[in-house]
Formats: sequence, structure tokens, C-alpha cells
Amino acid sequence: MAEFGSGNDTASKGFADMSTEPVIERSATSAITRFGLGTAAVGRPGYITLGRDLDLPADRSVEALRARTHALLDAAWAAGVRYFDTARSYGRAEEFVGAWLASRPEVAGEVVVGSKWGYTYTADWQASGVPVHEVKKHAVEVFDRQIGETRAALGGNPYVYLVHSVTPESPALSDPALLARLAALAGEGVRVGLSTSGPAQAQVVRAALEVSVEGRPLFAAVQSTWNLLEPSVGPALAEAHSAGWLVVVKEAMANGRLAGRNAVGPALAALREQSAAAGVPEDALALAAAAAQPWADIVLSGAATLDQLASNLIAAQVTFAPGALAEFAGLAEPAESYWQTRAVLPWA
Repeated sequence: MAEFGSGNDTASKGFADMSTEPVIERSATSAITRFGLGTAAVGRPGYITLGRDLDLPADRSVEALRARTHALLDAAWAAGVRYFDTARSYGRAEEFVGAWLASRPEVAGEVVVGSKWGYTYTADWQASGVPVHEVKKHAVEVFDRQIGETRAALGGNPYVYLVHSVTPESPALSDPALLARLAALAGEGVRVGLSTSGPAQAQVVRAALEVSVEGRPLFAAVQSTWNLLEPSVGPALAEAHSAGWLVVVKEAMANGRLAGRNAVGPALAALREQSAAAGVPEDALALAAAAAQPWADIVLSGAATLDQLASNLIAAQVTFAPGALAEFAGLAEPAESYWQTRAVLPWA
């Protein structure tokens, strides 16, 4: 694969000189299994990805989104993707994934499904104008209900089951009864973990690394937001990776803020220039930067269309030269500012 970021004077944007070698080796697909497909954007009619009205047609019926989800799963599978992410709160995404699995017996034993519990979907299949789209509660009764719902939707236990969006005050870090439930699930062979959101992600990951039940570490997986705008959790994820956890990156495109059509402001204009110089779409460049982190096992695409998925997966063909990622350091925002911006993104 061609390398980006040669660091010489001819590559002023930090990418390989296009006049001397191809920017992307299109046949290089060995890294495709580093990427997964998330279903947050297609399991329900409303989500907070920028430009969503351009992605989805007016028909956002259950049938339409089921067909769209299955088409994306088929395309991802055909491309070599083997990790698929869903959650109880993603509308009917678990149901869609489960139906796809049931209709594709040839994928048995090769697909890895991760899901999440802790949020309850409350939008009643509305895209917008809903006061609350999902309600979070990390409690034993919610776990008991949702693990049953997950098993019914997927046809059994997922390989990975995460407590959804853990923050420092979550009972998932301290409630003995809940921790015992999670330990029992881990005893069934499920990789139990947590997802994180908010400016205190690193604090949560480090706290979770210390959680044990009967002297044994409980958690073995984490899914966190890491992207070129919000990289603050990186060092903590490196610690989790060193502890043997599965580390999954979500929101590597910052809810669409790193997509070419939405790139605004001086820092993102620089990303657009680098993308043009390298001949790589902004979205693929953003995803590749996440996959280049040595602690990242899986990086999720949140594609809502087949074209987006194809563009996202170009990231698997991207290799950065030593030191090239430093070119992106100027894009990072203070964590508090990033999460404040995310909090006001509209559901559409």
C-alpha cells in the first residue's frame, strides 16, 4: 500500500507526492476487518448525523429501513467487514440485524455482533419533534429486560454486550447487584464491556479497568468516541488495549462533521485540502486516522447509504507514514467544547 505523509518538502500537506506514486493501492484489502458497521443511523427514522435529510428518503417506514439495513449489511459483508454493532435504543436495529443473520446462514461463525443495553428507545418511530428519543437507566431491572429483548432479536447472546454510554456517576461502575448480573453474563462467554460518551470518557475507562467481581476483572471491551476533533480518550484506550480489552471506536466522523459536505471552519478546511491533495475522501481519511491508532481494534462506519459505505471503506486501503498523523493535531477541540456542540446537533 502506498504511504501517506512522507514528511518530505514535496508533500506540503503531509501526504505522499502524487506525481511519484499512487495515493491508494485499490487492491489492498487486508485491513478491512479493522472496520465494522454500526446501525445507529438506519435502525430508526431519526438520528443526529449531519445531512441526514440527504441520506434518507421521505419513506422511513419500518419496511424501508429494514431493507436499507439489510442492503448495507450485505454490502459490508461482501466487502469483508465482519463486525456489526447495534443497541437496544437504535429503534429496531437489533431486530433488523437478527433477521439478516437468520436469512444468511452462510455467515454463521464469521460475523461478530456487538450490542448495548441501558437506553430505552422512546421516539415511537418519529424522526424529529420528539422531546426525548431515548432514556438511559443503568439498573438491574433494565438489564434483565433488555438482555431478554436482545437475545430474542438476535437469536441468542451477542458476542459483545456493552453498558450503553457510561459516565462517571453510572451504577454500572459500582452497583454490586448489577455487576453480579454482568459477571454472570460474562460467565456465559459474552465479552462484557461498556461504551462511553462525554468529556470524562478517559475517567470512565480508567475506573472500569479497576472494576472486579470476586477478584476477577469484569469488563473486557469498550466502545468510545475518538475522532480528529475529540481525541482525548486515546491514552485511556491504550491502557484498555494493553489490558486485553477489545477497543471499538465509534463516531470517528464526529456525527458527520468530518464528512466533506459538512467540513467548515479553518481546521476542517485544512482537512479538506489534505483530502484533495491525497485523493482520498474526507470520511475515509478520518476513519483511517482512527484505525491508525495502535490501540484501536475496530473502527465503526455509521454509513446510511451504500455510497457512504463504499467511501468509508476506502479507509482500509490507507497507510500513514511515520509522523504523518501529527498533521491532524490542529483539528482537536477542547473536549468540553466538542461535547457541547454534539449535544445540540438536531435529530432529523
